[in-house]
Amino acid sequence: MSMDLLRFITAGSVDDGKSTLIGRLLFDSKSILIDQLEALEKQSRNKEDGEIDLALLTDGLRAEREQGITIDVAYKYFSTPKRKFIIADAPGHIQYTRNMVTGASNANLIIILVDARHGVVEQTRRHSIIASLLNIPHIVVAINKMDLADYSQDVFNNIVIDYAKNAKTLGLKDVTYLPISALKGDNIVDKSENLNWFEGTTLLELLENVKLENDVNLTHARFPVQYVIRPQTEELHDYRGYAGKIISGIYKKGDEVTVLPSGLSSKIKSIEISGKETEEAFAQQSVILQLENDIDISRGDVIVKNENKPSVSQELQVLLCWMDNKPLVKGNKYLLQINSRTVKSVVKEIEYKLDVNTLQKNYDLQQAGLNDIVRATIKTASPLAYDSYAALRTNGGAILIDETSNVTVGACMIQ
Repeated sequence: MSMDLLRFITAGSVDDGKSTLIGRLLFDSKSILIDQLEALEKQSRNKEDGEIDLALLTDGLRAEREQGITIDVAYKYFSTPKRKFIIADAPGHIQYTRNMVTGASNANLIIILVDARHGVVEQTRRHSIIASLLNIPHIVVAINKMDLADYSQDVFNNIVIDYAKNAKTLGLKDVTYLPISALKGDNIVDKSENLNWFEGTTLLELLENVKLENDVNLTHARFPVQYVIRPQTEELHDYRGYAGKIISGIYKKGDEVTVLPSGLSSKIKSIEISGKETEEAFAQQSVILQLENDIDISRGDVIVKNENKPSVSQELQVLLCWMDNKPLVKGNKYLLQINSRTVKSVVKEIEYKLDVNTLQKNYDLQQAGLNDIVRATIKTASPLAYDSYAALRTNGGAILIDETSNVTVGACMIQ
């Protein structure tokens, strides 16, 4: 993950102004193309005040949503001279937990929109719970529609106090609060006179400057092998390279490493990036490693450093978000994929369902339905190397795949 790319997700109830917010970011940061703008102006002319309807920018999807077509997540791209951005916009409705999980699974940051008039509502709590389950590193609580609350500092402060209780319960760490009006453009890209009591930054400034260095774990070295390279030519007769992407940590030439799940050990003989040898490589780089010993390694194996190893097991405890219309029943078999490794698996036990609005646990459960989040035990056909999702997102998330349709039916956070 380069530090100049921020992936974020916006979450809010249906009318909290997500589309307007994203539209405003794109519009005020001059990231929309001229022809899009002309089309917008035409579409907006019939509005009484002649203002451009920024929600139209992001709502090409609205028609499809209304017909009930499953539309997972809409991604938007924009950039400023400082950074590139990918926005995942997850629909706000209660039945879209899976979309939020899909959009947020690799997000660095989530913007949770709160309507200044309504404050913290059930949806706010649900989005916050999912953000905490997914371990999203940075949380921005954007208190929107401040224009409809007379830009009142008291209204803002009361919502902050209310939300902070929620954040504490959930153990959310990096939370920033911003008063905004997406419709009027207050505090989105430009500082607002109407909010001159607010000392913090604008939303765009915050997005441009949020520090992503700490989101990358540099202590747990994990390298899932994607390809084994064996040219089989005369001059490269003995060459055996392991290609993949370092998902966390740092590797140096000469490091002692272990290959999991087999547990065989060796030393790093060389590291190549784009065909050039290098002394060291770190998380998010794609590399080819060569080891000193000729040991049996295949796709899906994980090469780790000896001082800090993941767990290896055939039984996983997971929090699982169910994404399929067919229910999840104990005894069902699926393919489980974690990074480049795919194994057959069976769901042994469904322990409880988590109420994503209250965090209460319902133990009396025979099956899980679409959008349910449950605690389950999964048994795999062969051992897996994994970390807990809370400790290392990149090696603690897995998906379940239906073997016949090849569709992703579940997202797992390994406990």
